[in-house]
Amino acid sequence: YGKILDFNFPSGHTVMGIQRLLQSGFGGFQSVRQLAEHLQLHICPLKNEILVNVSKFRESRAGYSALQKTYQKILREKESALEAKYQAMERAATFEHDRDKVKRQFKIFRETKEKEIQDLLRAKRDLESKLQQLQAQGIQIYDPADSDSDDNGTTVTTAGTQCEYWSGGVLGSEPSLGSMMQLQQTHRGPEFAHSLIDVEGPFANVSRDDWDAAVASLLQVSPRVSQALWSNTIRCYLIYTQETRAEMQTFIQTHSLRLQRFCEGLGHFYLNVSFPEEKAALYAAERRQEIERSSVCVLLLKSSVSSCVVEDVEEAFVKTPDSRPLLLYLRTGDRKGEKEEVSTLSPSTRDLLERVNKADKSAKLKVISNDSFKNSTESSKGFFFFFRKIIRELLGLELEESGGVEEREEEDSGDMLWDLHDEQEQIEAFQQACSAASRFSFQKYVDQLNDMVAAPPPTPPLLVSGAPGSGKSLLLAKWIELQQKHSPNTLILYHFTGHPLSTSTDPVLIIKRLTVKLLQHFWSISGLSMDPSKILEEFPRWLERLSARHHGNIIIIIDSIDQIQNAERHMKWLIDPLPANVRVLVSVNVETCPQAWRLWPTLHLDPLNPREVKSVISTECVNSDIKLTKDQEKKLERHCRSAATCNALYITLLARLITQSRSSWTLERTLQQCALCQDTISLYRLGLKVVLDSLGTDQEKHIMKELLCLVCASHNGISESEALELFPDLSFPALTSLLHNLERLLIITYTCGLIRFQHPQACEAVNQEFLDGGKCHGSYREKIIRFFSEQVTWRVADELPWLLQQQEDQSKLQMSLLNLFVSQNLYKRGHFSELLTYWQFVGKDKCSMATEYFDSLKEFEKTCESEQSMSQLANLYETLGCFLKDLGLLSQAVAPLQRSLEIRETALDPDHPSVAQSLHQLAGVYVHWRKFGNAEQLYKQAMEICENAYGPEHSTVARELDSLSLLYQKQNKYEQAEKLRKRSVKIRQKTARQKGHMYDFALLKRRALQLEELTLGKDSADCAKTLNELGVLYYLQNNLDAAKMFLTRSLEMRQRVLGPDHTDCAQSLNNLAALHSERKEYESAEELYERTLDIRKRALAPDHPSLAYTLKHLAMLYKRRVRNYRKGLQLSSSAEHVAIKWQLCIHSF
Repeated sequence: YGKILDFNFPSGHTVMGIQRLLQSGFGGFQSVRQLAEHLQLHICPLKNEILVNVSKFRESRAGYSALQKTYQKILREKESALEAKYQAMERAATFEHDRDKVKRQFKIFRETKEKEIQDLLRAKRDLESKLQQLQAQGIQIYDPADSDSDDNGTTVTTAGTQCEYWSGGVLGSEPSLGSMMQLQQTHRGPEFAHSLIDVEGPFANVSRDDWDAAVASLLQVSPRVSQALWSNTIRCYLIYTQETRAEMQTFIQTHSLRLQRFCEGLGHFYLNVSFPEEKAALYAAERRQEIERSSVCVLLLKSSVSSCVVEDVEEAFVKTPDSRPLLLYLRTGDRKGEKEEVSTLSPSTRDLLERVNKADKSAKLKVISNDSFKNSTESSKGFFFFFRKIIRELLGLELEESGGVEEREEEDSGDMLWDLHDEQEQIEAFQQACSAASRFSFQKYVDQLNDMVAAPPPTPPLLVSGAPGSGKSLLLAKWIELQQKHSPNTLILYHFTGHPLSTSTDPVLIIKRLTVKLLQHFWSISGLSMDPSKILEEFPRWLERLSARHHGNIIIIIDSIDQIQNAERHMKWLIDPLPANVRVLVSVNVETCPQAWRLWPTLHLDPLNPREVKSVISTECVNSDIKLTKDQEKKLERHCRSAATCNALYITLLARLITQSRSSWTLERTLQQCALCQDTISLYRLGLKVVLDSLGTDQEKHIMKELLCLVCASHNGISESEALELFPDLSFPALTSLLHNLERLLIITYTCGLIRFQHPQACEAVNQEFLDGGKCHGSYREKIIRFFSEQVTWRVADELPWLLQQQEDQSKLQMSLLNLFVSQNLYKRGHFSELLTYWQFVGKDKCSMATEYFDSLKEFEKTCESEQSMSQLANLYETLGCFLKDLGLLSQAVAPLQRSLEIRETALDPDHPSVAQSLHQLAGVYVHWRKFGNAEQLYKQAMEICENAYGPEHSTVARELDSLSLLYQKQNKYEQAEKLRKRSVKIRQKTARQKGHMYDFALLKRRALQLEELTLGKDSADCAKTLNELGVLYYLQNNLDAAKMFLTRSLEMRQRVLGPDHTDCAQSLNNLAALHSERKEYESAEELYERTLDIRKRALAPDHPSLAYTLKHLAMLYKRRVRNYRKGLQLSSSAEHVAIKWQLCIHSF
């Protein structure tokens, strides 16, 4: 019982313990028996209850064990089912992939074979029909040895007809497809030195007439991007002294705004660049940079000059006088009533002017003296008109005095396929990436890309992946540069995307740009739709159709494709099988790459190794004259070991921070702070703090924060002139110094005249540092909205609708879209999808949008009273009609075009050229509507008006002839179409040759100037090739003297570098011989041709085509000279034999 009661008695003393308890009166029990009976009475039921509970517990435990076993069994069955499911899904995915691959391969194989069969059958039918026609007409086929034809192979001619080689007359037929294909190869840069088939380029088979027609066709779709402008900005660098400060201020206050509006009306920015003489020494680096970027330099002098003025004049006028137009304003005296005080030039000023005059070998310096004007007002006005003329020359706007206005109007009319800003943005992005890529060695990746591109078809798109800042864009730019140099027959189309919300990521604009550039190389834009949905659908068809006409490869490169809006949906064509000669390269962020694209062949960019890291940092330190200790180098080496701290962008930014000369931080402090930054964004934030600390005042720091926040909140960036207007207290020297520091630290860059972030991670750093993670965007967008609401420039259409859409203000957005200037600007620049997206955001479809615009124009018409306003109204109606036509709304496009026609007939004259323009546009709608009868009548009326206004040989007449020709072709009236097309070609050829009308050769001149700059280096084979190309281009501009000079220099350099018996020397000799033959200097031409023949006989195979060309050219020369006619016939026969052997080799291959 003691154990039952759980009393703690010592062992063996239980009874004695109980007795002591009873004696002490425990529980009132008198004896042990009484206690035991009591316990027996109460404990027995409890014991029974315990036994029952124990029994129930045992049963529950048994049930629990059974349930646990069942649960384990179910888990095992579930795992087995999941494993079976995953295996089935994997098998299904593999099967799907294999099926798609087989389908693509079979499609390409089938299409290739079908095309070969169709080509053979078509060629057979063509030959049979031609033979039947010749036999029916009784035309004799002459032997090549008896013919004077310059064509390769047998030529079919009528009796007595001769074809003069390189004759100056107009050909009687349109340019052949073969000639056009040769032209498209040579126009991208005549690659004569390494071509295997057409060694002579345009000297071999391309006539001048074919070249003229091709260039005229090309210029219809090519953008004119002026090479004289740095980043789309006309920068006027003003150098003045204390004596001429008044003239400078008068010019800026009176005429600067007019020049700015003039340039903005043409889609460019204008900026006056000047540094006060007293502070110029503080901005030495900025002054040198601005002089290098300037479009025109103006020097205002009186008698004395300071040291800073001398430095600027030395840099702009003496060292690089041919880089830009130079304007010198010389103030010789002050007029005070009748008396004139003549100033005397100081010796230093005279010496400076003499050096400037001596350096001006190209006569680019223009001098204006105030003696030519009565007073300062006339002097300022005359200076303004002279300066505006220089700007017009920079932009290529100088037209002939007669007919200039009408031709300008014609040029502005019609559909705008190009947005020059988008194109220049791509050019600048490529150039910046090429420049940055020079710091790194990507050779192993370049070799891998070459191997992947050279893989046999079918080849899916190639993926270049890597972390942000790993150098994907730099690698692609460097690879493109190498391909353009070593594979001239490869057509490369590239696109670099910018900020994720900018226009460079709009898929429709990207595909439209690639389509137009693709068509540019094949001399045609007919059939290209402007409907955004159709542009995306039709691109694969254009690619397949045009790739079959290209002899080399076509490579499409899209950088940061994952930044494109809805990339997987809009880039479905990437999944389809590509043509055999097409390769596509895309770069993606490894973290955001879509899952479906991960199956493509991938080249992954690894982090930089320690040797590359050390090389980049050491190079930057050497350039900045900074020496790191061994301790510091070891710290940097230890820090740059993780993947996030050894990518290309991080290392470059780190090196720039270390070498930041204007930082108030010591080198040791900078290194310590950099060591705390474990990713690129944190390093960018450190760079922002470094720049802030380098600024002297709180106002400058505030302006920097505000400016970066505005750039972050904008659509495409902020220009320098806009920044100066947004911050009136900000001077230009302070702005350019700030931007110089930010640009050096890779925070901002200039693109198409706009300040933008150089990398998305820089934008994110500004978001985190100044915008609280992007929560404060709204206030800055409102500030930009208020600014652009007061402007009337192309930038309003660029920014205002997008900002209102981001602010979700539908009413204001609709009001801005109904601003006809905004909508017209977006349409003219080809931003169809952007405009439609805005209308969809406010809840309007295409038809509702058309109604809104038409009603808005009717309201505007009520306010038009003057002739000028009515002319503007007609232009707006015409733009609306063209826009609706391009969107496929033909029924709604007729009304505005008809109203435009009515207004012009009433306000101007029924025979005015603008009426012809309206008729032309209306006829285009009827053609799309397949109402050919109405269209023909309107085209004929337009042509009659143009002939009466300009004459029968004007370019507008050629335009109407082309339209009528296409119309007849659609109606299968081929004879009438051919007749009109021939007449159009003759008109365009004659127009292109008119004296002083060299617009058709603008691209050739630009190419010539670029090549001329490259010839300043040392002797090399590449430099000699450049000289040869430059000579050819001058020849095509009919500048034979310049052509001879460059061809002679090319020959001399090749003889020095390669030796006199090299085949490249034979090419230069051949080209010089062709030039002498053109000048009818037959003896010199014969000698050069014979030297060419001698070299090629010894160096080339007997059946080489270059040898055939030389034999043919020499034969033609002999036949022109009567005394060697028989020898010419022999050589012509030899040339024909070689050519036939070559063709047989090609066919057998």
